[in-house]
Amino acid sequence: MIRVGITGNMGSGKTTVCKIFKLLDIDIYYADDRAKEILHSDKSKKIVRELFGNKVFDDQGNLVNHKLARIVFNDTDALKRLNSLIHPLVIEDFDNWANVRKSHHYVLKEAALLYETGSYKNLDKIIVVASPVSLMIERVQKHDNVSAESIKKRLANQTDQQTKINKADYVIRNDEKKLLIPQVIDVHSKLLKTALNKPEKK
Repeated sequence: MIRVGITGNMGSGKTTVCKIFKLLDIDIYYADDRAKEILHSDKSKKIVRELFGNKVFDDQGNLVNHKLARIVFNDTDALKRLNSLIHPLVIEDFDNWANVRKSHHYVLKEAALLYETGSYKNLDKIIVVASPVSLMIERVQKHDNVSAESIKKRLANQTDQQTKINKADYVIRNDEKKLLIPQVIDVHSKLLKTALNKPEKK
């Protein structure tokens, strides 16, 4: 079994591409969703309180996502501190998830910050979903109802798209010109071939 990362900047269309892989019966670990769940665990909340104080919690002691986001997306150091808390826990959680799927040819780990966190080093192959910046901004605006300026700030906290493309094993272009399904099927076929030819670990 090989472990494959799928990444791309916000608004690139990772979720759409993952839905196509899902139709091909590929199991997908959604790292960003799991990170949110882990962030709200008692252990994480205690550390978040130590890092950011009570201002990111409500009166009942619940972590308020938008209050935390307002801080970390406007403060690079704060974002780094949060990532240093969450990402090691997500890497461990993914390892546990993947270990029970060893009979699969490959599994996918979907994450926006594969390169930024260094977690790409624990993966065998990387897929990057790429889109024009104008399209990424348009998609995020429709989904989150936030300003273009706010989206540009958040994109600035992610690795430049071209850098991700340069490091990728496979690139899927989601530019509304090239059809997605044939691209995904092509990558899927190549990954199956790689998995079948991978030597067994002794």
